[in-house]
Amino acid sequence: MKYHKFSEIIYAIIALIATYKTYTEWNIDRNRAYLFLGFAILSLFMFFFRRHFRKKFEKRKNQNQS
Repeated sequence: MKYHKFSEIIYAIIALIATYKTYTEWNIDRNRAYLFLGFAILSLFMFFFRRHFRKKFEKRKNQNQS
């Protein structure tokens, strides 16, 4: 399960970096800023998706042990 927590953190970091790049590129190259905005949204979606399923699997694992 440590791998799943690690991948969540990676997606959160990617979202933060993409958000920062969107902010810095907004007035310079709008098309590139939209690309980074898309990456940020996708990374946030993947973060919450992975988190949801990790917690679901942990809950199922705990129910099977008791």
